[in-house]
Amino acid sequence: MKSTFRRLLGLFSIVALGAGTPAAAGSAAGDNATGPSPGALPGMDTVAHLHDFQVVELRRYTTTHGGRARFASYFDTYFPEAFEQLGAMVFGQFLPRGQPDRFVWLRGFHDMHARPVADARFYYGPLWREHRTKVNALLPDSDDVLLLRPLRPDTGVAVLPAVDPVDEPHGARGIVVMQVFAAKKGSERELAAHAEAQFERYRGAGVRQAGILVTLDEPNNFPQLPVRTDGPWLVWLGVVRDEAALHALEPAMRAAASALDAGGLLRGEPERVVMDPTPRSRLRWLPDVAGTAP
Repeated sequence: MKSTFRRLLGLFSIVALGAGTPAAAGSAAGDNATGPSPGALPGMDTVAHLHDFQVVELRRYTTTHGGRARFASYFDTYFPEAFEQLGAMVFGQFLPRGQPDRFVWLRGFHDMHARPVADARFYYGPLWREHRTKVNALLPDSDDVLLLRPLRPDTGVAVLPAVDPVDEPHGARGIVVMQVFAAKKGSERELAAHAEAQFERYRGAGVRQAGILVTLDEPNNFPQLPVRTDGPWLVWLGVVRDEAALHALEPAMRAAASALDAGGLLRGEPERVVMDPTPRSRLRWLPDVAGTAP
């Protein structure tokens, strides 16, 4: 019995120390084992389980003067996977052009019930406790937040694969564009219908719609983090391939803003924000990833 036990223990040791390692797995599979080709970007099948985020926060922070790059580095390093582990999603994070002290990011939750649970676990958890002093010192204002939802199920913010640190060594590429429309109360549906007709004109080479969002009219159920109550709002998000594609898109965006403003459905002039994704932003330009919209 003792000798049998020793043989089994030795077998378990081999499994634990050898067969479970990548090298042993490769040896067991043989030299002809197949896998992703070097340089291949991940397909949308890798994020098929990350969907149905019905609550979206558009968070627009003001950083200390000259502190944005430092804050962006902290954010990229510490926070996206932390929220993902809690069932939330950081869709992307961006640096607005012409606004050197602004930082924008998008966070999603499956529903309003999930929001305070994930937020409490993060903001009272060990990672935020470790880094909050340095991070908060760079943020004089983090209260500019819109609580939003997809206009329809098919206009939610796209969840793209995480930036691959090996196959995307230069980080996220492309340009993210956002239009924010301040709707008059009671005109939300009419504005959305007119806006969608205008947004159809944005379609073209090098342009992808990333979401159409409207105000989620629900009480803030995590009051430790304020949200704005001066809505309603409608937000269009898109990703363009490069400067040439952005230049080609701009006339259609100007025409849409003018048409919607002239229709008497807005409370103020539409806002257009052009942003560069941070190196680890999920929302970025990906060339012909399987499953993405054209």
